[in-house]
Formats: sequence, structure tokens, C-alpha cells
Amino acid sequence: MKNHTRRAIAYIAGRLITNNSATSLYDFEASEHFTFSGSVSEENVSVYDHELSCHITGSGTKSSFTLYHHGNQKHIDLKINENKFQGYDHDTGKHFSGSVSGDTISLYDHEHSEHYNFTI
Repeated sequence: MKNHTRRAIAYIAGRLITNNSATSLYDFEASEHFTFSGSVSEENVSVYDHELSCHITGSGTKSSFTLYHHGNQKHIDLKINENKFQGYDHDTGKHFSGSVSGDTISLYDHEHSEHYNFTI
């Protein structure tokens, strides 16, 4: 999974699970904050990634979303279950999973078989 896709998923999942209206995400691997803006609700996602200059949009229910990453021009499936999330990145054809604890987000990227950590 691309770094910017991982960050977008972590940001959206973090906002959905915590109801936090944060406008940035700290990526521990990059040692850097990344800015996002937009709205995230139980039915709609409309987020703008300022680093990539593109939108990530989609709709769903409280627990299942179909997102479209306008930069990658591919869909992302995202499912939320309490403080955990999982999904499928159609850009890479690989799954991902993760969890949120407080403001910390851990995402496991099945393409790279690695965990990545973020704070929101």
C-alpha cells in the first residue's frame, strides 16, 4: 500500500472510531504531521489530503464504507468494528487491518507485512 493511502485510511478510521475532528495525522514512520480537512460521519466521508492535493470520498453505514481515493483512482473498502478496522485496497489488491486506542492508530499493511503507527 502506498504511504499516502495508509495515512488516509488511518486518518479516516481514526476519525470514525474516536469522533475526533482532528485536521492532521502524525506518521511515526515519516516523523511528520500530514494535514487533512473535510468531514467524516457515520454515512459519508469527504476528506482532502493536502500533501497529495486530492480527495477521498465515499459513503456507507456506521460500520461499512466504500471509499474512492481520487489520487489513486481506486476504491478502498473499510469496515469498522468498535475500535478495530479492516479493509481492502483496490489499488494494490491487498488487505489491511488495524485498531485505535485513544489517539493512537496502528495499521497492519498485508502487502508489506508491517505495522505502521499514527496519532490523530
